[in-house]
Amino acid sequence: MVATSRFVLRGALAAAVAVLASSHSGTIAVAQQVAVNTEDQAASEPSPDEERPGEANARQIVPFHTSEAPGTIIVDTGERYLYLVQPEGLAIRYGIGVGRVGFQWSGIERVSQKQEWPDWRVPAEMIGRQPYLPRFMAGGPGNPLGARALYLGHTVFRIHGTNQPETIGHAVSSGCIRLDNADVIDLYDRVQIGAKVLVKQSAHGPGAADAVRADEARNERMSMRRLVKSKTMSPIVAKSEIHAMN
Repeated sequence: MVATSRFVLRGALAAAVAVLASSHSGTIAVAQQVAVNTEDQAASEPSPDEERPGEANARQIVPFHTSEAPGTIIVDTGERYLYLVQPEGLAIRYGIGVGRVGFQWSGIERVSQKQEWPDWRVPAEMIGRQPYLPRFMAGGPGNPLGARALYLGHTVFRIHGTNQPETIGHAVSSGCIRLDNADVIDLYDRVQIGAKVLVKQSAHGPGAADAVRADEARNERMSMRRLVKSKTMSPIVAKSEIHAMN
């Protein structure tokens, strides 16, 4: 009896599908398109390895020879590392994200201000390039400046956290130096106002052009992922998100 009931149920279901297919020819096509869109979105999701900094960018104490005093911050944009000089030939090394091509800089500054969960007031220069950006964003987990910020002299540049940890190790910003939030909190607690900050550019090596292309391709992938995920953000802002933020 049970087997017969199942046979009848299956037959009825098949008949219903056939009726729907004949009377609503677009139904199956729509369902197939929904399935394809769902698969495309799943395929575009970043892997766990892409969502967090890799082992190469993990915070660690390393040998570091320099004539700079302990407490000095040295940023090597080519290596994509920030070093906080320690006594006895050591430094704490942090993985960082740096300015993309055309937005990198070098020089000496001092930490002029420190803020926890800083607000973001978009610099006029950035608004000039991208007028669709918000003029102000309150501090918090959704703010691109992340959990902490160290302001550098009277410049528009900062060393700050990020709500996009997958960007660590890449050239993605408009000139600011970004760290994973856990790392920037650690750095913030160790650094004093007035600390010297030395930013230098070193060559990527023989593969410099390849490194630039890889950064650009990764930036595009991350931007498109956010465009797929976003339901409220305009396509222009979503696509420009990685490039626009500090």
